[in-house]
Amino acid sequence: MSQMPQQAALPKCPSCAEPLEAGDLFCGACGYDLSAVPAPPADQPTLAMTGAPDGDVDWPEPEPVTTGSTEPRAHRAADVPGTDSGGSPLHAPEPAASGVRFDRRADLGEPTEPTEPTEPTEPDEYPLQAPDPRAEAPAQVCVACRAGRVDGDGYCENCGHAQPRERDHMERESGPVAAISDRGLRHHRNEDDFAVAHTALPDGSPATLAVVCDGVSSATRPDEASTAASRTAGDVLLAALPRGTHPQAAMHEAIVAAAQAVDALAEPPDGAREHAPHQNAPACTIVASVVASGLLVVGWVGDSRAYWVPDDRSAPPARLTEDDSWAAQMVAAGLMNEAEAYADERAHAITGWLGADAYELEPHTASFKPDRSGVVLVCTDGLWNYAETPEEMAEVLPPDAAARPLHAARVLVGHALDAGGHDNVTVAVVPFPAPPQGAGSA
Repeated sequence: MSQMPQQAALPKCPSCAEPLEAGDLFCGACGYDLSAVPAPPADQPTLAMTGAPDGDVDWPEPEPVTTGSTEPRAHRAADVPGTDSGGSPLHAPEPAASGVRFDRRADLGEPTEPTEPTEPTEPDEYPLQAPDPRAEAPAQVCVACRAGRVDGDGYCENCGHAQPRERDHMERESGPVAAISDRGLRHHRNEDDFAVAHTALPDGSPATLAVVCDGVSSATRPDEASTAASRTAGDVLLAALPRGTHPQAAMHEAIVAAAQAVDALAEPPDGAREHAPHQNAPACTIVASVVASGLLVVGWVGDSRAYWVPDDRSAPPARLTEDDSWAAQMVAAGLMNEAEAYADERAHAITGWLGADAYELEPHTASFKPDRSGVVLVCTDGLWNYAETPEEMAEVLPPDAAARPLHAARVLVGHALDAGGHDNVTVAVVPFPAPPQGAGSA
């Protein structure tokens, strides 16, 4: 059974300090109720943090209190012999003079005061990581709002505007020839491409060339088709002309090679046919020109065109190509006049193109010998839709086009954009020098 704890006798009254006798319940002097005073606690030894008494620790004696001080002295952790959790001896940290520890000078990486080395020693200098060049590169700013940063996908983080891609607007010059290709105002990408170059014939006389290709939007990867065709045709011409190949024969070879390059794109990447089984093979149109030794040669498949505009605007301009299109077939068959045919919604349906699913490759080539100087305009329908007749094209072309072909190309592309820019716009301006005296026209 449990018992109530016995209370120890009190020597004096807690109230009046009168001596008490054993067994007193009340003070005889003041009547204080001695039963209300709690018994003093029993004296117990201090326990270590492990929960058991430990008499092996040699506690240092407390230092005497400095005279006049009211603060008791306390033991510091470093005063107690022992080890840390890793078994190393405990060391008291050195006090800092100002409360902030400056271990090293920022400029020299040396200690501020000579100190004895400690283990482990620290290196005098810490190697710095090389800066990331991407972090130092200036951020691209949006061309629309002029404030937002452009993310990795090419969109503004502020307004969401898609930024121009490299192919959206291309300009190039090669010797006397220049070309420009622009995405236009309605298409989401530029599916046109071109090649311009200049070289020399075996006799050292100059030769210039221009190739313009228009990707067929209803086909898959039309941008790849136009690039493959323009680059291949340009390379073939650059290789054939210096060998002495006739420009018209070189033109035919170039178009055939371009068609083969586009055909090769029909082999779809792994898995592409599974995800899009009904897509057409890559396809494009092509038109090209070569100016060499007083000869003007053009070649084409599709509805991209070449125009001749003489420097002397009193002489008539001319269109040098015939479209492979539904409208051209209607006119050739006498079923419609040109105005009616090209007003029809089927007018721009092409009947000839480069691509694996073309009916039959029929490269068209023609040779001319102009009797005066002028320029050849090689372009896609993104331009000639807004200047269809030779007279309209001549009216838009600046009079100094032969001397400033790049400027002339910019004017022509600007004309198409100002008129609506519904399609990609590509044009090459190829100057034709004045022929030698006695040369006739063909």
